[in-house]
Amino acid sequence: MRYALGDKRPRVHETAFIAPGAQIIGDVTIGPESSVWFNAVLRGDEAPIVIGAAVNVQDNSTLHMYEKYPLILEDEVSVGHNVILHGCHVKRGALVGMGSVILDGVEIGEYALIGANTFLPSGKKIPPYTLVLGSPGKVVRELTEQDLELVKMTTRVYREKAKQFRESLVRCAD
Repeated sequence: MRYALGDKRPRVHETAFIAPGAQIIGDVTIGPESSVWFNAVLRGDEAPIVIGAAVNVQDNSTLHMYEKYPLILEDEVSVGHNVILHGCHVKRGALVGMGSVILDGVEIGEYALIGANTFLPSGKKIPPYTLVLGSPGKVVRELTEQDLELVKMTTRVYREKAKQFRESLVRCAD
């Protein structure tokens, strides 16, 4: 569902897939070939949420911000299931693993891989092409070619899934 909030209204590219049950509220922009999956909530009431092209926001994730920190997901970002992103900037090609919590002012570099259940406190800067694990998250190493292929494969798979769901998802009669 999409909701305007006063004069703030979502702008969703015609090629994006928004799953049933996803909530898109207020000042939210979603780019081409992006997908927002079941029961995700994107609430742009205090500042903009800007989502680039070929981004996937997976099931049950919550995206919000504090007015000082807009939420930006650059192109080809993958956001795993049950992630909380709050007022952060995730750069091109990065992957945020399932159950992670990323707070205000965090900047995640290009093609960084944030492992499942990682917590990144406010203001943390993550270098590009690194693997981050833990609570609080720490850089444990640079990514290998195999890691990069996993990150890029996730983006490809979700682009294909979004196209399939856009074209053939049909609600069944009860």
